[in-house]
Amino acid sequence: MKKIILLFLVLMLIPIVSAKPSEIETSIYVLNLGKFDVSTGSFTADFYVSMKCDKCEIGDFEFMNGRATSVDKIIDEKNEKFYRIQANLNSPVNLKEFPFDTQEMQIIVEDKTKDINEIVYVPKLKESGFDESITFTGWNINGFDAKVDEHKYEVYDSVYSRYMFTVSISRIALNSFMKTFLPVFFILLVVLFSFILDPDKITTRLGMAGSSLVATVMFHISISNQIPPVGYLTFADKFMVLTYFILFGIFAMNILLLEMLERKQNETVERLHRRTEYSVFIIVPLLYLLLFLIF
Repeated sequence: MKKIILLFLVLMLIPIVSAKPSEIETSIYVLNLGKFDVSTGSFTADFYVSMKCDKCEIGDFEFMNGRATSVDKIIDEKNEKFYRIQANLNSPVNLKEFPFDTQEMQIIVEDKTKDINEIVYVPKLKESGFDESITFTGWNINGFDAKVDEHKYEVYDSVYSRYMFTVSISRIALNSFMKTFLPVFFILLVVLFSFILDPDKITTRLGMAGSSLVATVMFHISISNQIPPVGYLTFADKFMVLTYFILFGIFAMNILLLEMLERKQNETVERLHRRTEYSVFIIVPLLYLLLFLIF
């Protein structure tokens, strides 16, 4: 009886240690990237996937942000898998900084059946990356990152390990500036030079401001057509809104000067003309500088 009690006490003192999930070393090496569609966030990718595990069996996986169009098994062993895969994928698009925006092209891998209690992905950065020969028209490839996240399915009360490989891309800043902002700056420059004209040419100044405002609206529409409708203002929208206020202010000032000329307030008109003739060349650039610094 004493032996039974002693055995029972020993068993009670032994901690119950749950089995650790299998760790699968995972890496992705990108060979080629297809066109990134800003309207949908879709792109194509050609890449290698490597999975290694010392004392476990590697199961089947799937892509959570797309589907593979072709899968070639190069190494197919119990504890090591190596594939070459071509896939159609998509990633969330953030256009708040458009046309200087940075996007993330993601490849998200998750096991089909085994949750986090059975397997956990471990990123292997030394074997991950992308080929330097990749040319991505219109974009700069900034680098890559690989990490593991946990995704919980509330309806199934289960958590799965996710391997997330991300390639960061950004628009070419000079090209974006030349195509988006330079035409607007030239429109503004023409309007600002109209302030050099004498007050007796106020009708000419008024016509230049009005036509420039219409041209700016049309140009803004052409910029907006480059991206899908979004529920927030992009940097380009904020730039154009500031331009509207500047052109409207110039238009309103010319209206005021015209009205004052009609009332024969020539001295006041001349005084306002002298104060604004060259000061606008300082005030307007400062407003745009504040926009670029703040936003």
